[in-house]
Amino acid sequence: MEREVPRTIFRHGLAFYGTTAFIASFLGARLFATLNPTIVVVHNGIHFHHFWYGLAMVVGAGWMGIALSNERLSRNLAIIFGLGAGLIGDEVGLLLTFGDYTSNLTEIFFVAAIGFIILATLVSKGRRHIQREVIDVGWKERLTQVGVFLGAFSAIFFAVGDWIIGFTFLGLGLLVFLSGLERLRRRANLNSLTR
Repeated sequence: MEREVPRTIFRHGLAFYGTTAFIASFLGARLFATLNPTIVVVHNGIHFHHFWYGLAMVVGAGWMGIALSNERLSRNLAIIFGLGAGLIGDEVGLLLTFGDYTSNLTEIFFVAAIGFIILATLVSKGRRHIQREVIDVGWKERLTQVGVFLGAFSAIFFAVGDWIIGFTFLGLGLLVFLSGLERLRRRANLNSLTR
């Protein structure tokens, strides 16, 4: 006999607790390590980085969240999970470079994580609006958006002094934008003639 499994409902409150704890933990660990670079935990010659504590917190909170079903406990586990994720996130640069705590990969990770959280929240809260205003846009208007993106993206290459690639992206963006704009204009003219 087959039983129906209940659908999981996204709980925005838990996501808020976890995200707030992630940001606080990430920034707190970064601030502490920057202000106190000589304070380290060493036992029997082994240097315990704070990502180990974060890993223990994430695994423990994750397992307890799976095994136990209690609303009040879930809020506390979301906080612990977020704190652990922040400790791990603070040392992404160290983990990816095998030793460089000051690697800018950590800041890249932080910005990407926050960007993902914001986008996921927007999608979960305003799915219908996003579909109407972003996904259901005609391809002619989409061409203008791609053109604007390519043109603005060229600023990165100008900033680093790569003028050839910068002008290539700027020119390509302008062409794509004008192509989409012309198609929109022709469509508007056609619609006005048929009325």
